[in-house]
Order: sequence, then structure tokens, then C-alpha cells
Amino acid sequence: MEVNNYFLLLPVLLPIIAGILLMVLPRKKRKHMLVYVGIVLVVDLLLTIWIMLLPEKASSLELLTIMEGMKIYFHVDTISRIFVLLVAFMWLMAGLAAFEYMVHEKNEARFYCFYLIVGGVLSALCFAGNLLTLYIFYELMTLTSMPLVMHSQDHGAIMAGLKYLFYSMGGALLVLFGLLLFLAEGNDLVFTAGGVLQGETSAIRMVALFLMILGFGTKAGMFPMHGWLPTAHPVAPAPASAVLSGVITKAGVLGIIRTVFFIAGADMIRGTWVQYLWILFSLVTIFMGSMLAYSEKVLKKRLAYSTVSQVSYILFGLSVLHPTAFIGAIMHVVFHSLVKNTLFISAGAIIYKTGRTKVDELTGIGKEMPVTMWCFTLVSLTLVGIPPTSAFVSKWYLAIGAMESGVLVSSWLGPIILLVSALLTAGYLLTISIKGFLPGADYDYTALKKKEPGWMMLVPMVTLTALAVVFGIWPTGLMNLINDVAVAVF
Repeated sequence: MEVNNYFLLLPVLLPIIAGILLMVLPRKKRKHMLVYVGIVLVVDLLLTIWIMLLPEKASSLELLTIMEGMKIYFHVDTISRIFVLLVAFMWLMAGLAAFEYMVHEKNEARFYCFYLIVGGVLSALCFAGNLLTLYIFYELMTLTSMPLVMHSQDHGAIMAGLKYLFYSMGGALLVLFGLLLFLAEGNDLVFTAGGVLQGETSAIRMVALFLMILGFGTKAGMFPMHGWLPTAHPVAPAPASAVLSGVITKAGVLGIIRTVFFIAGADMIRGTWVQYLWILFSLVTIFMGSMLAYSEKVLKKRLAYSTVSQVSYILFGLSVLHPTAFIGAIMHVVFHSLVKNTLFISAGAIIYKTGRTKVDELTGIGKEMPVTMWCFTLVSLTLVGIPPTSAFVSKWYLAIGAMESGVLVSSWLGPIILLVSALLTAGYLLTISIKGFLPGADYDYTALKKKEPGWMMLVPMVTLTALAVVFGIWPTGLMNLINDVAVAVF
């Protein structure tokens, strides 16, 4: 094991230190602050790409040994590379959109301070090489991201931030139970494909694993711990909502992947009540989230309920414990992030330029903001799963994997619920586009004014939209990368 590869910390320390300095150093002009933040985000992405290209032997760092069996340890494997690149790229895209959106918000420097810090903490979480390290940075992620939710500091934002904190801490306590149990058993909790737990499968181990899945599932918005999402998203600034939905929820997914496939091993829970309850909760969440999104009238809250549903597509794919569904789940991590960041940035552009927050107010918005709404429409088609867009590929693999798994009723009920959810997704997203572009004869065309945002919001929207479509046409590279992981863990 390499113990001196401290350059692995560069994508972690750069944004954290830069965020702290932003708060304490004097700032004379907003333009200088934006240049500073932009340079940090670009350099962080470049450092992340460099780390991804390192050979395996140079990708480990034992930072600190607390006591025997407990250490702060980083290791970069394929899963780390996928998730950390997603974090760095999405942080740059949402950050660029924030440069324009945050003009009308107060305490802008404080926002960028915590925005940078959370990006660094998430990179550390992705690089975590054992369960203890992952848990520490998982908790830090909650504490440092809460100010993004509470940014406006009005009553609604503070209550939403506290709800986010209570749910997240509750989920973390469930994870802690399993962590302490496995440490007390003397297990080596370094992430290893296929799992590291030794000995018989006891009842207490199964309870611990279920609580850990439920605990990490809290951040991913899985029923019954999903309540923080529809509360936090509407009050947070749109760029914060974008990364909360598109990136931070994936931290819970990463925690589940590490617990099930790199600590316990899929065989330990296959065919047990843990797997069946996990499948049940994920399917309930998919259907419930879609139904709530369909009936919701507030735009950002509708998108939040959509996240509740769509992230559980990923959890369902993982829960059937089948290689094909596993590939679909990891692909959906990437594709959902592209789509949901675009949707929230689009929603932010609409709010910023028109002040409209409700779906019923968006009739004719496609005439006023055509580029924004075309991006919104194309990624909505992606989320529905219309070929040749990217989410069609991931959902196809999820459905095929579920049917091939042969797990009780989920082998046929799962694909049915995925199909019903796709129809509901079309209902709650595409109706906005239809009314936006086809407002009807009553629409006052004489009062029409173009209200597109500036290039700093349009560039991220167009870039993410293009990638959401391109990955559907050429998914092979990402698919092969994930297939290597699937072979290792199964």
C-alpha cells in the first residue's frame, strides 16, 4: 500500500481552503470574486481528471491511524473515479450558473464559501477507501451543505435547513450502528470488491445492514426517509437545488454501493428479508414520488418529488443484485445528474427572469425563453426514457436486469412500476413544455418579450442537455467502465 501519495488530497483541499479564504479575505469587487471562484472550480476539475488517470499503485493514501483497525484512508478505484468526476464537473456547471443567478441574492460570498467547501468534502467522500473515512466525510457533507439550504435565512429556509439536518443525522445514526458493530467484530472495513465481512450471517448483522441501507437511503430520498427533499429544494437557491438533487443525493447511493458490494458482499443479503424490504421501499418510492410530482403545482417542489422517484430507480437497480441492473443503476447515477441539474438550472432561470414559481404560471414561457425551454424539454424527454436519449439506456438495463434477476414478484412488478413512473414523468414534465410552447389562442402575443438569461446560465444548460442526449447515442465507453465494476463485485 502506498502511504505518501498526498497529491490525492489536492482536489479535496483546494476548494475547502479556497472557500475558507473567500470568507476571511477582503473583497472589493464582485467580478474579482467570480473570477476567483471560477478558477478554483476549473482547476479542481483538472486536478480531478489528473487523479483519475493515475495508475492503481499511486491511488492510495493512508492519512491517519486513529487506533488499530481505525484509519483515515483514501483509495481511488473505478467507482471513485465515476463519482468524483461527476462531482467536479457538476460543481463547475452549477457554479457557472450561480454567477448569474446569485446576482439577486444576498450574502453571495457566503454562498460561494460553502459551495466550494462542500465540493471538497464530496471529493473526499468519493475517495474514501474504507467505511470509517466515508462515514466521517458523509457527516461533514451534511453539516457543510446545510447553509446552502438555509441561505436566504428566512423562516422557511431555516425550518427547511433544520429538517434537512434532522433527517440526515437520523440516517447517519442508523449507519453508525452498523459501522460500530462491524468495527467491534474486528473486521477490516477497507472497501474490497465482493465484500470483506467474514463468518456466519447473524441476525444482528442483517439488522445492521438493513439500517445502513435505510440510513444512506435517507440522503438518496428513499421512503420513508424522503421528507427533506421537497422541503429543502424550493427554499434553496436554484444552483444549490441543482447540486442537492443531482449530486448530493448520489452520496447516499455511493454509501449503499460501498456497504452492500464492497463491505457485506451481494451474496450475504441475496434472498434475505433485507433484500426484499430494500426492493419494496425502492419501488414504493418510485411510484409515490412520481404521483406526488404529478400533483404538485410549485415547479421546484415538483422537480424535488421527481428526484425522490428517479434516485430510487438507482436503488431498485442495486437492490435486485443482478449485474445488468447494476450497470443500469450506475449509468442512471450519471444520466439523472445531467438531467436534474439542467432542470433545476432551467427552473432557476425562469424564476430569475420572470419571478414565476408555479407550473400554472408557465403558459407561453417557451415563447419568452425558447432556449431555456428547449433544454428543459429535451432533458425531460431523457428522464421519461425516450430513445435515443441517455436515460432510455439506463432504464432499459434496469428493466432487463430486474426481469433476469428472478427475485420474487419484483422481476415483473419492477418493470411495470418503472413504466408507470415513466408515463407519470411525461405527465408532470412534458405538460409544462406543451403549455410553454403552445399557449393557445388566448395568449397575448403582442406583449411577448424575450427573457432569456445570459450566457453564464445558458452554457451549463446547453452543455448538460447535449451530454444527456450524446450519452444515449454513444454509451459504450461508460458502459464498459461500469461493466468492469459489475464483474468484480458479482
